[in-house]
Amino acid sequence: MAGISLSRRDLMSGGLSIAGLSLAGLTTVNLAACSPKGGDKAGSLADLTLRVATYRGNPESFFSEAGIADPPYKLARTQFAGGNLIAEAINARALDFGGMSEIPPIFVAAQPGNQVRIVGVLQGDVNNQVVLVPKGSSARDFKDLKGKRIGYVKATTSHYILLRLLQEAGLAWSDITPVALSPQDGLAAFQSGALDAWVIYGVIVYQAREAGARVLRTALGILSGNYLITAAKEALDDPVRFQALGDYVGRYKRVFDWINADGERWALARAKVTGVKAEYYAQEFREKSSPSLLGPISQAAIASQQAVADTFAAAKIIPARVDVRPLWDDRLSSFLK
Repeated sequence: MAGISLSRRDLMSGGLSIAGLSLAGLTTVNLAACSPKGGDKAGSLADLTLRVATYRGNPESFFSEAGIADPPYKLARTQFAGGNLIAEAINARALDFGGMSEIPPIFVAAQPGNQVRIVGVLQGDVNNQVVLVPKGSSARDFKDLKGKRIGYVKATTSHYILLRLLQEAGLAWSDITPVALSPQDGLAAFQSGALDAWVIYGVIVYQAREAGARVLRTALGILSGNYLITAAKEALDDPVRFQALGDYVGRYKRVFDWINADGERWALARAKVTGVKAEYYAQEFREKSSPSLLGPISQAAIASQQAVADTFAAAKIIPARVDVRPLWDDRLSSFLK
């Protein structure tokens, strides 16, 4: 299963739910090889395959580079384009573990039988989440974007940043032309001149900047910097799979120690895997707002996510207020201290 890459097209077909995410027709056809057959429960770690979500070039793919030994169970790593897709795959019972921002769990919280449980918090960078404007733009403040076409990624930190900046500027959603796009489609639209601004994140920011884009605003002071690690409730409830999850998060935590110690080495390792310039990753590391620290859940982290959820509810992007507390599960906290 290593190297499988999934898009929304792989996961979804038909139906609409909150924020336009297609959930009603969720299918596991393309994930069948990742799923336990007939509800099979592994009797020991050696018999178990832990199904883990990854992102292209992100830490969960670099255990061997960080000097971390192979675990006593098999890993099936599946690559995803966003945390919203990971949340959907967990709910489709196709994944045991995955990382995401504070936002995707909010959008699945009200689903009957929701499987997504937040088990830890990664405190990370927010300077790589920005509002970009094209070269030559006259905009100097977010207020200058009134009436403009602004790209964003639905149900992600990008969406939340846009909501918060509108609030700060005293503007309504109707005061702009919001354009929901995937990061890849957003880059094409931005470079073609179809967008006046773009709220985006990750290494793609540095690609756009090299082509002349300017950062109008970073997410510093808007985002908490909390990125969440999540597990499927059924995986946490199964004794053997729970044991594997505890072992896995302990190993995952050590990857960040390796990253924080040597940004240049981390940049080279990512570039080798992704084909993206190492300099983009090195620049991202140099400009980061904080080191990456993976730890247990906290009341402060829960309160932070509740504030995010309330922002989406107030904007009527989700149909009702969500109490996020049932999403949080501290059973893996001892492995993250």
